[in-house]
Amino acid sequence: MRPGGPCASVSGVAADSVGAVVLAAGLGTRMKSGIAKVLHSLGGQPLLWYPLAALRRLDPERVVVVVGYQADAVRAVAEGVGLRGLKTVVQSEQRGTGHAVRCAAPALAGFTGDLLILYGDAPLVRTTTLQRLLEHHRASAADLTLLSMRLPDPYGYGRIVRDERGRVVRIVEERDASAEERAIDEVNPGFYCVRAPVLLPCLEELRADNAQGEYYLTDIVALAAGRGCRLESLETDRPEELAGINSRAELAAAEGRLRAERVAHFLAAGVTFEDPATAYIGPLVEIGADTVIGPNVILRGTTRVGRNCRLDGTAWLHDTVLEDDVHLRFGCVLEGAVVGAEAIVGPFARLRPGTRLGPRVHIGNFVETKNAVLGEGTKANHLSYLGDCDIGAETNVGAGTITCNYDGFAKHRTTIGARVQIGSDTQLVAPVEVGDDAYIGAGTTVTRSVPPGALAVSRPELRFVEGWTARRRARARQRKD
Repeated sequence: MRPGGPCASVSGVAADSVGAVVLAAGLGTRMKSGIAKVLHSLGGQPLLWYPLAALRRLDPERVVVVVGYQADAVRAVAEGVGLRGLKTVVQSEQRGTGHAVRCAAPALAGFTGDLLILYGDAPLVRTTTLQRLLEHHRASAADLTLLSMRLPDPYGYGRIVRDERGRVVRIVEERDASAEERAIDEVNPGFYCVRAPVLLPCLEELRADNAQGEYYLTDIVALAAGRGCRLESLETDRPEELAGINSRAELAAAEGRLRAERVAHFLAAGVTFEDPATAYIGPLVEIGADTVIGPNVILRGTTRVGRNCRLDGTAWLHDTVLEDDVHLRFGCVLEGAVVGAEAIVGPFARLRPGTRLGPRVHIGNFVETKNAVLGEGTKANHLSYLGDCDIGAETNVGAGTITCNYDGFAKHRTTIGARVQIGSDTQLVAPVEVGDDAYIGAGTTVTRSVPPGALAVSRPELRFVEGWTARRRARARQRKD
C-alpha cells in the first residue's frame, strides 16, 4: 500500500459540488509567438475563453486557473468569462502539468467535491462532453475518471495502459513508452474528473523521474490505482473536440471547424448564407431567422442581428445590434453600434462605438458616426461625419456635413432637433444647438445656436465679375507671345 492510506477511505463520499482546474500557464513554443498560447484568437475570442465558457454552463462552485507566462493578461481573460468562485494561481516555473495542478492545490483547500481538470488550449471541448464525464464519474462511483479516445496514429499522446481485466492502471507518455506500449491506440487527451480528496495526496507523491524531468499529471492515474481507488474511463468518438492547439496550423484548422459549426447552427435556425465558406460568426453572436448574409461577412463579440435583415457583404460587425428588417449595404464597418428596425446603412459606412440609430434611419455612402444618436427617419446619405451629437426625428443631413466636436482639448456635443434641413457642406462647431424645423443653408458654418424654425446662412453674398474670363485669357496669350 502506498503512503497516505487506502483510497477506500474516501470512496463513497458524497460529492455534489463541482470544481475545476484549468491549466493555462504555458507559452506554447510551437506557436512561434511572443504571445501566450491561450491568448491567441479563435473566432474573435482568446483560446482560454472557450473551455472556461464550457465550464460556466456547469456552474462550478470553484474554478482555479493556473497562469504563468503573461499572467496578468491571461488572468484578465479568465476573469472576464464570469465564473463564480474563480481563482488564479501562478506557476512561476514550468515544471510540467503535475506541477501546475500542484500549484493549484492551496486554492482548493476545503473543497471536497469532484474536480474537472482540463486545458486552456483546448477550445472545442463542449459543455455536454464535460457533463457526460461528470455524470459517468458519479454513476460509476469512481474516484478518478478520464476521457479516452482512439487514434489510428497516436503519436505524441500518452497511452492508456490496462490490466488483464481491462481496468485502467496507468498512462505512459510517448517518450517513456516501450515499443509494445506505443502500439496502443487508446490515448489520453488529458481531461479528468477526480475527487479532490483523492487528487491532493497523489499530487504530493509525483516524481520527476522521466525522460522530460517533469512532474507528469498523468502519473496520478497509477498513484490512484496503487491506492486501491476506483478508476473509470469514458471513450469519446469526437477526438477533434479534445485536441489542444499547439501550432498556427492547428489554430487555423480549429478556426475552420468552429466556423463551419457556427454556420451550420444558423443554417438550421433559418438563416441564409450566400457563401457559407466566407462567413465568420463568433461564439456569442445571435442571428434571427430569415436574415440573409452575403459573402465575406465577419460578426464578432456580442453582435446580435435581428430577423429578416439583409447584409449585402464585405462587412465587419463587433458588439453591434441590428434590429429586425435592417438592410446593411456593401462594405460597412460597425462597432459598438445599435441600428433600429428598418434602417438602411451603407454602402461604405462606418458606425463607431456609441452610435444609436432609430427606426428607418438612412446612413449612406462614406458617412461616419461616433457617439451619435439619430432619431427615427433621419437621413444622412452622403459623405458626412457625425460625432458626439444628438439628432431628432425626420431630419435631413446634407452631403459634406461635419459636427466639429473637438477643440484640441476636449470633446463637445452638438444637438440638432427634429425635421431640420441641413444643407451640404455645413460645419457645426460644438457645443451648439439647432432647434426643431430649422434650415441651415448650404456652405454654412454654425457657431451659435439656431432658434427653432429659423434659417441660418453664413456664406458671403454671391457677386459676379463680368468679362473676367475673356480678360484672363487675353493676359495669358500676351505672356505666351
